[in-house]
Amino acid sequence: MAKLNTVLFDFDGTVMDTNNVIIQSWQHTFQTVEGKERTQEEIVKTFGEPLFITMERVLPQIPVEEGVSIYRGYHYDHFSELISIFPGMLELLQELKTRNFKVGLVTSRLKQTTEIGLKKYDMEQYFDTIVTCEDCEKHKPDPEPVLIALERLGSKPEETVMLGDSMFDILCARSAGVKAALVGWALAVSEEDKAGADAPDLIIETAEELLNFLEQ
Repeated sequence: MAKLNTVLFDFDGTVMDTNNVIIQSWQHTFQTVEGKERTQEEIVKTFGEPLFITMERVLPQIPVEEGVSIYRGYHYDHFSELISIFPGMLELLQELKTRNFKVGLVTSRLKQTTEIGLKKYDMEQYFDTIVTCEDCEKHKPDPEPVLIALERLGSKPEETVMLGDSMFDILCARSAGVKAALVGWALAVSEEDKAGADAPDLIIETAEELLNFLEQ
């Protein structure tokens, strides 16, 4: 195996715990449009998918733009107060920079809220490139977001690992030819997926486990 020198991170559910704000934003949208909430399980299954695609699929009875407007109105108003960083992530990013790894963020989220989350914990300094929804024509699970990050970083796929929390991340990484790592706290990946044909190369429970893998 080629020596790894590049680590790409997903944002939602990987670096940042945005689960609560996403779930509440969807419930607000469902309540507004349908007059009732849906199950948390149904919402979690959408984690990692671009908002416009999910909206068209789950609320086909209204224009996509209308649904997105309802969702984002609530989401923006409550985003900063409802998010937090996962334990150990800040220290992991600091250590990667100390060890001179190239570090990128690859997210299907819009630039605006991505920046809000990063600034809340002063994390921008640890990423050499940030690829958001606006940077891509195609989105996860298509490899384009990862390929854009690799080009910007001057990195090769065989020297790179992608860390994410959904099958969209795993499939995106695989399609781009990079190692696929799943965080152990992922809500959106079933036990069957973890062991199936598209299973991640490894599952990371702690920052130390990722650092040990990188040093192999």
